Amino acid sequence: MVKDNIDKFMKNSLIHVANLNRNLRNTKFKVTVDFICSDLLSITVVTNRVLLNSNLLTIEKYIKNLENTDSTQVKTLRLPQSKLYLKIISILYYLCESYNSQERITSNDVKDIIKQNYIFNNIILVSRPKVIKVSLKSDIAIM
Repeated sequence: MVKDNIDKFMKNSLIHVANLNRNLRNTKFKVTVDFICSDLLSITVVTNRVLLNSNLLTIEKYIKNLENTDSTQVKTLRLPQSKLYLKIISILYYLCESYNSQERITSNDVKDIIKQNYIFNNIILVSRPKVIKVSLKSDIAIM
């Protein structure tokens, strides 16, 4: 969307949530809109479940039929890419093998290792990895 459309739409976002929920209630799946947020180029409609194409079409039809929205400047709606949680256990907490070493593994070290591995070529980290020591006397960490 263009900025004018986004601004007009977000002024009444609570009304739009209620109207979208009324429209979605007609579908057989129990999808509801939790809230709507925006950035510079788009709006994001957050729902309680993953949408199907029929749900997506219902939302698109509602947005394009609004009086104060220029429907020619509304691009096709799309579902977000999946986000997964990854937990890695049993990595060395200290960079050196000595317990007396104060050089512990950091989130930047983990990011560098991930970048070097071909498995993670198309993966984008949305938050910084968190490294946690398993116990006080352990040399193992969980990321």
